[in-house]
Amino acid sequence: MKIVVTGATGNVGGAVVRALAADDRVTEIVGLARRLPDAGVPKTTYAVADVGEDDLEPHFAGADVVVHTAWLFQPTHSPTVTWQANAVGSVRVFEAAARAGVGALVHTSSVGAYSPAPGRTVDESWPTHSQPHAAYGREKAYAERALDTLEAAHPDLRVVRMRPCFILQRSSASAQKRLMAGPFVPTALVRPGRLPVVPWPRGMVLQTMHTDDVAEAFRLVSLDERAHGAYNVAAGPVIDAETFGRVMDAKVVPVPDVLTRSALSALWHLHVVPAEPALFDLLRSLPLLDASRLRSLGWSPRVPADEALREVLHGMADHAGGSSPSQAPDSPSTRADEVRTGVGEASSPPE
Repeated sequence: MKIVVTGATGNVGGAVVRALAADDRVTEIVGLARRLPDAGVPKTTYAVADVGEDDLEPHFAGADVVVHTAWLFQPTHSPTVTWQANAVGSVRVFEAAARAGVGALVHTSSVGAYSPAPGRTVDESWPTHSQPHAAYGREKAYAERALDTLEAAHPDLRVVRMRPCFILQRSSASAQKRLMAGPFVPTALVRPGRLPVVPWPRGMVLQTMHTDDVAEAFRLVSLDERAHGAYNVAAGPVIDAETFGRVMDAKVVPVPDVLTRSALSALWHLHVVPAEPALFDLLRSLPLLDASRLRSLGWSPRVPADEALREVLHGMADHAGGSSPSQAPDSPSTRADEVRTGVGEASSPPE
């Protein structure tokens, strides 16, 4: 079986490649990325390709499955750049896969695609219109509508939509810090046990999980012909103030949303942090995910959500990273490059 993975060097894509390579049913993997990795994976051939611009159909020729994970989180100050890569790029992947006659398409959607339902647990039938303010949610929702059109035009194509919560691992720690926190946050302070008191937006709850568990879910749906439609991907426990306090080994101080958003907005406009304030609004509107449908395929997460969060926080403090350019370890040179080119713009790896 031949499988093509876009965004094959990112947090999700790299783990999906490794999970597929470990399966005897997979004979060939083509990993597409904007930059080639420093280390290879068995059965895998890498090629440079930008989903927003390059001809993808030749890469998809003869593929049984295309797994689309490529996604740009930054630069949030240049929304046309992320729109071209994410919205337009996804449509180009979908159309190229259909033209190439692949058997199945697995797309990385997100909890961020769901319409607002703060704190409510939802299954895959909940609407996916997101919110118009944050580029991330807007682009994920657009891709969902593009998949609706694709499925109507190509009923023989098996389409799978994966909707995971926040995806974390040690080797993505530096990249995720660059994407969300920027170069000015002291990494030593994020290590659990370092601070006696930590802030937490009042009443906020969210879900996190380990990248390896997400990759295993992608492997299952890629190879199981019964898999079709949408699947929520999430692990427990839910991360709330109490759980966050245990992870950080600190007392949690609730912070009103107005203070959190005002501070984030000021820092974003000053290019001090790369996470846009609209992303906080999206975060506050997210539902919680019921992953029962995915579990019916035999999937079960092995790493608890709080352990995944603890792992990535230690990784940030340790400047941990991966072997690909997009997941490179944090260093004084990468932080200087972020400042020089604009926070969040120097290193904008796919998810």
